[in-house]
Formats: sequence, C-alpha cells, structure tokens
Amino acid sequence: MPRPRVPHNFIVQRTQRLTDHLIRVHLGGPAFDTFQPSGFTDAYVKLQFPGPDGDTVRTYTVRSIDPAAREIAIDFVYHGDEGVAGPWAAAAQPGDPLTMFGPGGAYAPRPEADWHLLAGDDSALPAIAAACAALPADARGRVFVEVGSAADELDVDRPAGVTLTWVHRGDAAPGENLVAAVRAEPWPDGRVQVFIHGEAQAVMHTLRPYIRKERGVPADWASVSGYWRLGRTEEGFRTWKRELSDQEGEPVGGRS
Repeated sequence: MPRPRVPHNFIVQRTQRLTDHLIRVHLGGPAFDTFQPSGFTDAYVKLQFPGPDGDTVRTYTVRSIDPAAREIAIDFVYHGDEGVAGPWAAAAQPGDPLTMFGPGGAYAPRPEADWHLLAGDDSALPAIAAACAALPADARGRVFVEVGSAADELDVDRPAGVTLTWVHRGDAAPGENLVAAVRAEPWPDGRVQVFIHGEAQAVMHTLRPYIRKERGVPADWASVSGYWRLGRTEEGFRTWKRELSDQEGEPVGGRS
C-alpha cells in the first residue's frame, strides 16, 4: 500500500533501552492528530533524520499506537555508531523533533487462516510482535525470530497456540540460522498465512522459493520480502529490489 507523502512532525516523549541492541522511542505531540493508522500490523513509516550533508530517510515499522497516551512507539536496532537511525535513537532526548511520513503497510493476520507462520530477524521483530498481539485468541502458529544472542530476546505477547522460537545468530551470516530453523519445522495441515521479512538474501533467495514453490503457498497468503540487504544502504537496497523485480517479472513486495 503506497504511503501518503504527508509529513507528521512528532516530538520525542521518552526512550526505553529494551536490550543492548534495541531502543524504543515514544513519539507524541500535535502530530498524533494528523497520523492515521493504516490498519496493518506491518505498518511502516519513513523517518527523516537531519544531518550535515542533508536529510537521510530511513524506513521503520510502527511497533504500537497508544491512543490514550497519544503516542507512537518505534523500535530501533542499535549497534554503536553504525548507521544513522540507531545512533539517533541512542542519543534522543524528550523534546527532540522527528519528521515522519506514512504509514504504509500490506499485511495483517487473517482470522480465517488455519495457522500462521511468522519469521524474521531483529528488523522484523516489531512487525512480528504487532502481528502476534493482533492474532485471535484461538490462533495456531509458529514464530521464529533471529537475534544476536539470548540477551536480545524479549517477551512477545501471543495466543497460547502460537509457539515462539528464538534463533541465535552467533557468528553465522544474517539469516542463515533462521532459514535452517524454518525449513526444519514440521509443516502442519491446513491453510497457512505467512509473514517472513528480514535480510533480503536469506528471505528472497532462500525462504521465498521454499514457501511459494516447495510449500505451494499462494502469493496473496504469503508476505515474504526483505527489509534490508547486507552490505547495502537503504538507497542501495531499493535499487537491488527494483533490479530483482525486473528479473523476476513481478513485484518483490516489502517496504518501499
């Protein structure tokens, strides 16, 4: 779903250090009145970070919206000085401004699915957690999340019939252990709805063929795409996705 190009000028209310590598920023202020939720659990926004060489735009998932507090929460993966958004989140203070565009989105759990498969890495954890919270109480499903180590695990609210497996990356390449875990999981009977996002090489070249071809999940029941690409900036990743879409003759999906 295309994102509206309407700026929302939010103000940082507070921040939370969830783990050593994950920071939650709560945004509020008058812009809360202009922000219209998309209705999707993978709702994403474009965040505009000012810098000495001009503004830098990065894409992030809305983790939650709190109408009572009039706040939007966004989780940032943080690895020291690496990147633009993570260091900004680590240094953010109440009162700091942040311009946002959106939201877009395309996925939400279907209540008529017999079971759900959700998988991804740190970058997909906010969308996965939001989807788990939106599942019906009687939902069945399998969830796999790849993180650096046990120190990066979080509590994720989910129905009793949904199992969660934390996959530790360790020294493996991003997505390598996630791919192995998903492929090794027994495949239940019934119609499945799939949401898999993360490092593009692992997701697009390995898990998407497994889901679409080996398991036969139709495109409208499978949201499978990359959120990022190892070794590429977001601008470079968008170019990579366009090239892949041209090669395959169909849209590759995901945030754009």
